[in-house]
Amino acid sequence: MLKLKYTNHKLECGTDEAGRGCLAGPVTAAAVILKPNFKNEVLNDSKQISEKKRDLLRPIIENEALCFGFYHIHEAEIDNINILNASILAMHKSIEAMKKTPEFIIVDGNKFKPYKDIPFETIIKGDGKFLSIAAASVLAKTYRDEYMNKIHEEFPMYNWKQNKGYPTKQHREAIRKYGPTKYHRKSFKLLPEQLKLEL
Repeated sequence: MLKLKYTNHKLECGTDEAGRGCLAGPVTAAAVILKPNFKNEVLNDSKQISEKKRDLLRPIIENEALCFGFYHIHEAEIDNINILNASILAMHKSIEAMKKTPEFIIVDGNKFKPYKDIPFETIIKGDGKFLSIAAASVLAKTYRDEYMNKIHEEFPMYNWKQNKGYPTKQHREAIRKYGPTKYHRKSFKLLPEQLKLEL
């Protein structure tokens, strides 16, 4: 059973990102402050629940949260500042996008940089322990998937609608055949045998 809070702070925010290991598309983060009486039996780490359940949960989270925010950091910036910094920046930007400023931040994973002077705690597998991080993981995943479905229409041969930019065999075959697009992360190893890709 996921816990509601890590601290006694009224405005405790959970944050998480999606798409860190992808070859294409943005890294997307979300931040959520839940109401003190929030309950949901289905909500869990977004990787543990089906796409259908995530899509059903998103409006529930958005309607029942005290506030939420999300943010995409696109491939050019990922290439420029690296994926770890881009993930943290996406989390900062998603916190900034909320209508309220949190008093405490709980972060999925073990890497974060201070945001303003707000105290925070990193929690490994936090998206399977705390409801606000799980809620943030669902929002980050659904907003990112929505974006990948949209750019799929532009480049259907990579099948982003299905693989969402992750390094599946089919995705890599398409890169081998058609080369990288403007949405591919040039700093990533797009092909397993790649030493240097002529761009």
